[in-house]
Amino acid sequence: MISGKYFEELSIGDVYEHPITRTVTETDNLLFTTLTHNTQPLHLDAEFGKASIHGSIIVNSMFTLSFVVGVSVSDLTLGTTLGNLGYENITFPAPVRIGDTLRGVTEVVEKRGSNSNPSRGIVWFEHRGYNQKGECVCKAKRVALMLKS
Repeated sequence: MISGKYFEELSIGDVYEHPITRTVTETDNLLFTTLTHNTQPLHLDAEFGKASIHGSIIVNSMFTLSFVVGVSVSDLTLGTTLGNLGYENITFPAPVRIGDTLRGVTEVVEKRGSNSNPSRGIVWFEHRGYNQKGECVCKAKRVALMLKS
């Protein structure tokens, strides 16, 4: 099933507020952190987290980035992307904590036709993640190779 948008359907300035939200659990953070072999105690050790500048465990930032990009797939790129070409300007302006509810927003910020193949185009998406307080917790620019219709 193709639910993604083709190159021609994406216009610079389009903003998509993705309907999927998620309250981050301790299990989410634990599994993601251990599956990726990230041994940072800030993500795993409650006592270490309490003694840190954050005052608690904070969620692995790669989980946050993965969620924010992941919730965009069914709306924008499912079946219409040929692959990610890269990520740029990834920032995490505020930490995510266990119990925070995340949501994602994507804006089309740039696009151009492919120089090597007329059936493809390149699109730059800006993904932004927010917590339940409306604070931006993640911002990233993703470059994708998209199919033309």
